[in-house]
Amino acid sequence: MFQALDDKEKDIVIKAMEECFFKKGQHVIKQDDDGEVLYVVDKGKLDCFKKFSKDADDTYLKTYVPGESFGELALLYNCPRAASIIAKEDSTLFSLDRNCFNAIVKDAAMNMRTRYENFLGKVSILESLDSKERMKICDSMQSQKFKAGDYVIKEGEFGNTFFMIEEGTAQA
Repeated sequence: MFQALDDKEKDIVIKAMEECFFKKGQHVIKQDDDGEVLYVVDKGKLDCFKKFSKDADDTYLKTYVPGESFGELALLYNCPRAASIIAKEDSTLFSLDRNCFNAIVKDAAMNMRTRYENFLGKVSILESLDSKERMKICDSMQSQKFKAGDYVIKEGEFGNTFFMIEEGTAQA
């Protein structure tokens, strides 16, 4: 989610984040509540549960660990919380409010998507794809930077990543 940010934008987001502490068993998010912030896990583990119908029991979905984030759906789509998050152990999170998220993160992601669209439109091997198919590729793309002399791939190594040069040159 934050990969579209440049260094200046990342710095603004980091400065806007607030440190939050949750004790084991404490709700961080309750399903169907309004959402005003997203969270990034710094320390601890948190379980995610969803109730799929009014009379159903909570269904365990996953455990969030340091480095993962949650709560962005309510910010992206201005909708109620889709699930409940409960601290599995004492946890430290960083929160980012809707205003900063919308002003920086959402805009940067949209700008990156437009950049990817424009780039893919110039890739001759993808000329036969329609715009919908190119958009699917845009949604799965990630930029990586390499310094001069770095290996991107090495002969004989197993690989499952397709690289396209967006900027710069590479030598085979």
